[in-house]
Amino acid sequence: MIIGAAGVGFGIWTLRHTPPPAHGPLMRFSVTLPPSEQLGGLDFPSVALSPTGTHLAYVASRGGTSRLFLHRMDNLQDEPISGTERALGPFFSPDGQWLGFFADGKLMKTSIGGGVPTVLCDAPIGFGAVWGIDNTITFAPTGGSGLMQVSAAGGAHREITKLNAEKGEFSHRWPDLLPGGKTLLFTVSATGSWDDAQIVAQSLETGERHVLVAGGTCPHYLPTGHLVYARGGSLMAVPFDITSQKVTGPPIVVLSKVWESIEGAAQFSLSPLGHIVYVAGGPPGREHTLVWVDRNRVIEPVAAPGRNYSEPRLSPDGRRLAVTITQNSENIWIYDIPTGSLTQLTFEGNNSMPVWTLDGARMAFASNKAGALNLFWKQADGSGTDERLTTSGQPQAPHSWLPGSRSLVFVEQSPTTGRDIWMLSIGGDLKSRAILQSPCNETGPALSPDGRWLAYVSDESGRNEVYVIPLMGAPGTQAKRQVSTDGGTEPLWSREGSEIFYRVGNKMMVSRTRTTPDFQAGPPQLLFEGAYDKGRESRPAYDVTADGRRFLMVRTNDGESAPTGLEIVLEWFEELKRHVPE
Repeated sequence: MIIGAAGVGFGIWTLRHTPPPAHGPLMRFSVTLPPSEQLGGLDFPSVALSPTGTHLAYVASRGGTSRLFLHRMDNLQDEPISGTERALGPFFSPDGQWLGFFADGKLMKTSIGGGVPTVLCDAPIGFGAVWGIDNTITFAPTGGSGLMQVSAAGGAHREITKLNAEKGEFSHRWPDLLPGGKTLLFTVSATGSWDDAQIVAQSLETGERHVLVAGGTCPHYLPTGHLVYARGGSLMAVPFDITSQKVTGPPIVVLSKVWESIEGAAQFSLSPLGHIVYVAGGPPGREHTLVWVDRNRVIEPVAAPGRNYSEPRLSPDGRRLAVTITQNSENIWIYDIPTGSLTQLTFEGNNSMPVWTLDGARMAFASNKAGALNLFWKQADGSGTDERLTTSGQPQAPHSWLPGSRSLVFVEQSPTTGRDIWMLSIGGDLKSRAILQSPCNETGPALSPDGRWLAYVSDESGRNEVYVIPLMGAPGTQAKRQVSTDGGTEPLWSREGSEIFYRVGNKMMVSRTRTTPDFQAGPPQLLFEGAYDKGRESRPAYDVTADGRRFLMVRTNDGESAPTGLEIVLEWFEELKRHVPE
């Protein structure tokens, strides 16, 4: 790393050898990664300061592979940590001697002194973790679950928070602990943006939960008597009474332009000694642009104005596209490609995840206007009212229509089996039946154009992969074929059924397929790569034209380069107390 502040250099780093004075001078400096490195894993927490302030862990890519690096503050050395390839979400043990992280569908730990990492338990993706003083680790194993707890020595994990589907909760993530380790802080997300999420406190002894902040993510308690969290790309702070566990004042912005991901992860870490490290930039995703990307990797902007777009869907005739736009709430809009007009389709509540009917006359979507996120549809020209298709206390998301029928494949979040794939027959009685239901998460269902095959994503191997099964047959008995070979999400079929597209990180992949008389898939090939918007829970964040030549993508961070360094502030707590008195 290269220090980017003149006159600071050695004096700053040697300060780390001994505890800082009670009121040391506030010092700021930038740390720039070498040209061969690039910060990685920015959808998840990518930086972690040790409690002693002597080490900094971060995720970076060197030579095309992301891994953890350990920066020792006293000698300016950065060393890759062995065995941490594809790691995400680093966090330290209370004594600073161990580093926890997620990789390849597992929760793991490794000594900062070196050695082989140890697998603690399964964690298909990993949305935050905290290491308690009782040597247990509280973590979010997936983006659609409650929080779990496991011994830092490994073993069986147990559930400690449950999603409240009646309130539309679909994720508990980014946990922290109050001093004493008896009360858990975490983010509760329902529908809408992360600016609408709740920060809550829950007793680990009684399970009692109460809301501390309405609107924010990534909470952390500080020994100064403050609660710090992220909102809208800024770091907010409020005075906090730890005895009553209540916020005692208004929120105040204490840092602007802190990198915040579409998953609600804010890139900052704090040491109890008073220091902070953060990634400056963003917040990404506040204004996106729609672009075409062809197989020759040529990019052509769509004429639609910049908005916070997600989940674009082309109409069957290719003349219109439906897209979710997030402003104060989520709603579905229709963009007419020939005329350039942009018209709002839904209004009440949060409405997202549009799916055209096969004739283009109606739009199915998910809405929380009547409670939990359930399925609705309405006329695609905006006439008529929203009609409810399902009534469930569990969050649901529409995905794909069965050709030649009025049957809609959707995903439902179960409190016991995770995400499952169902099919709704829209008739007089609106019957639903399970297609795939197991202890693993099954998401991203996409039906082949002939209606015989179902592509989907499962984390059964410990990471997301794309599979295909025949649609007919009893649930759980279908013979499946794996399409992806190195992870995969967001599958879509070509219109003629001869290809399956899917994504691996920033890569768009394609596999040539045959669907008759049996299904066969060829080896995956790379089509193009780029920093485009990613889908929620394997729901595609892109679409493809009928001829399979062009891809409709949402380009993120338009006009802003990816971060290449870190900002460090020593004795930051003194500045915090001046801005936000206890």
